[in-house]
Amino acid sequence: MNLETRQRVEGYAFLLAFAACIPAANWFIGHVGTVCPPNSPCLLPVAPGILAPSGVLMVGLALVLRDLVQRRLGKAWALGAVLVGAVLSALLAPPALVVASGLAFLVSEFADFAVYTPLQRRGLVLAVVASSAMGLVVDSILFLWLAFGNLSFLIGQVLGKSWMVLLALPVIWLLRERDARIGLQPA
Repeated sequence: MNLETRQRVEGYAFLLAFAACIPAANWFIGHVGTVCPPNSPCLLPVAPGILAPSGVLMVGLALVLRDLVQRRLGKAWALGAVLVGAVLSALLAPPALVVASGLAFLVSEFADFAVYTPLQRRGLVLAVVASSAMGLVVDSILFLWLAFGNLSFLIGQVLGKSWMVLLALPVIWLLRERDARIGLQPA
């Protein structure tokens, strides 16, 4: 397989994984957690004494995958993925959270895009860490404020998303190293 074909195939795989994070986040909220109170999201510990809705894990992963979509397919595909993702997020969210979910997704992914784009040529790991940090903070603040009118779960939201970004970093580093070895350039 030539480099251009490999880049496209990997880009489409990252795009599908990105899109899958949205229904997965909604499914996690209702089915995955150490505590699943009735009429509330399932919660997971993200640090000693700190719980977060389990969907934050998939949101953290989505931020990293959006960066990889852009790296492989380019800015236009990444922006299209963000717009489709925001619609999916709103469509799949519980009715009471449609606006908060859709708008937080849209704004946080655009914030991720705005940070990742100028940093990507300086280094993939730096760009992913910085853009994901921006995106996860924006997503957490906006979602909590719109959904609940307060930021009382902010620490858990940020920590839960951060864990997924940190867990993805070894894969990002290996991808960067492989790309350099085979001569694959960002789109």
